[in-house]
Amino acid sequence: MLYLYDSRKKIACVVGALVLACTAGYYFFQKQEDQLVLYGNVDVRQVSLAFNSSERIERMLVEEGDRVDKNDLLAILESRPLELSIAKSEAAIEKQEAVVLRLKNGSRPEEIEQNAAKLRGAEADYENALVHKNRMKELYESSAISKQELDNAWARYKAAAASVDNARETYRLSELGPRYEDIAEAEAHLKGLRADLLLQKYNLSQTKLYSPVNGVVRSRLQEIGDMASPQKPVYLIALDDTKWVRAYISEQRLGEVKPGMEAEIFIDSFPDKPLRGQVGYISNVAEFTPKTVQTEELRSALVYEVRVNVVDENNILRMGMPATLKFQ
Repeated sequence: MLYLYDSRKKIACVVGALVLACTAGYYFFQKQEDQLVLYGNVDVRQVSLAFNSSERIERMLVEEGDRVDKNDLLAILESRPLELSIAKSEAAIEKQEAVVLRLKNGSRPEEIEQNAAKLRGAEADYENALVHKNRMKELYESSAISKQELDNAWARYKAAAASVDNARETYRLSELGPRYEDIAEAEAHLKGLRADLLLQKYNLSQTKLYSPVNGVVRSRLQEIGDMASPQKPVYLIALDDTKWVRAYISEQRLGEVKPGMEAEIFIDSFPDKPLRGQVGYISNVAEFTPKTVQTEELRSALVYEVRVNVVDENNILRMGMPATLKFQ
């Protein structure tokens, strides 16, 4: 009897252990089946770089796949026409600066004395013309000359009088110096020339294309000799600092995902080294599953886009790379 009791006790223990093992296994595999897993592709922000002016490309300094840092020189346009235009503008500015300086300094003493001498000469001509006119008048009244000779004397007199007025005004203006309006006009013209020079120098600086970000050159879209323009990108650069995995989740499991939820990202190149990420975006609008997405649901099912921002310290993710998301 004692032997039978011990056997039954052993059998009961074995059965109990089996029940516990089955229960634990059931809950373990049930938990594995319930774990949320999504499939998507890596997405990277990228920037299209184009020149801000139109000219032929003279040099291309980087190739596809090259890593570039912010402010690295990438390409150069032909700049000879702009350099010649700048030299011409600089000469025009020097000329206009001399004009402004002359106006501000006013008339030189020598110029004033010269105008005074011209006035004295005009006054002498006037006196001579006046005497000649009076003499011709007397001769005409005595019928010694013709009417035409008297008219010529009067014309000479009037011309001499006008010359005196003109010389006197020139002398007065030389003493007063240039008008304020003339100086202001010359200064405004000089200011405009300097502004044009600044614009030309800015255009010259735009003949060099620099990288505004750190990243990798994805595409080299033009070559040396091509005509560049603001509408034609030269390089396409993928940024380093912003990467995420774009995946889609069915409506039935949408409630399991929350912003900020942590996830592990697995890629085929490193299946045993998951990356860390967090849910950063959940779409508010349903859409049909894109053909590029790998899901177990039917393609016609409505899904919602989910973006998981990834911490990629070693820069191993590439644009379009398939990825598996496993949520905690």
